[in-house]
Amino acid sequence: MTMRTALMNVFHQEDINFLLTNRIPRRLVTRFMGWFSKIEQPLVRDASIALWRAFSDLDLSEARKTSFTSVHDCFTRELREGARPIDRDPGVVASPCDAIVGAHGRIAGTELLQIKGFPYSLHDLLGGPHRAESHRDGLYITLRLTSSMYHRFHAPHDCSVERVTYISGDTWNVNPIALRRIEKLFCKNERAVIEARLGNGDLMTLVPVAAILVACIRLNRLKTPLGLAYRGPNVIPCAANYQKGDEMGWFEHGSTIVLLVPRWWAFAENVQSGQIIRTGEPLFHQGNRVVRPSS
Repeated sequence: MTMRTALMNVFHQEDINFLLTNRIPRRLVTRFMGWFSKIEQPLVRDASIALWRAFSDLDLSEARKTSFTSVHDCFTRELREGARPIDRDPGVVASPCDAIVGAHGRIAGTELLQIKGFPYSLHDLLGGPHRAESHRDGLYITLRLTSSMYHRFHAPHDCSVERVTYISGDTWNVNPIALRRIEKLFCKNERAVIEARLGNGDLMTLVPVAAILVACIRLNRLKTPLGLAYRGPNVIPCAANYQKGDEMGWFEHGSTIVLLVPRWWAFAENVQSGQIIRTGEPLFHQGNRVVRPSS
């Protein structure tokens, strides 16, 4: 057994993993990571990336450039042109990011799951009843980005972003171990609610959720980073048009995106819990829109 395997076996023990990633001053550690990752001293950079490689499956072969000025530069790397083919079918909502598929399914009224047995509400996630009602009985999918994955996220469909709502919060780890222990975790953490309108009028909402070590969430049409130092406003008007596959922003470490679509869409056949999915691959197919009669 190698040293790496032995250490990984230790870290995969739930109690130890939870202790190391949650029973620490999370906000302080996150602020420190945001500062440390930007150090451009070559020895610090090289040692940090080497340690990162030792404990993950970090693969830089698809990166646009072959050298990095800092760990932050490596975290937020761009990929070579064509590395992520985008499904251009207008009847498909594609994955906005590289991720592991987590909880997904039909929203029960306004209730969804972070993991089996742990429900939470759209009201709490989105920060208001109006937004929750907009996705009543719709579909949701949870996409978890690990630390070694590509950290940028892209438009899942041609769309117009109407507004962004920033909700300040904690920085709990969002790995499966924490999801089994912390109720309503996504509703406790810092997050952004990105409301986007498709060409046919459907509302699609992306909720990038920050976590420990995520120094901030960057949206490339907003000048100000959304992070622990952000002081408002909470609701940010945003008139931005995207073509499917256009870059929307990035995390400064791995985290999670919850994606919501209307109830008349359907899951793509390839979507399964635990599956690794890549940017541009199908998540949802468009179904027949049925408008409920007014009561």
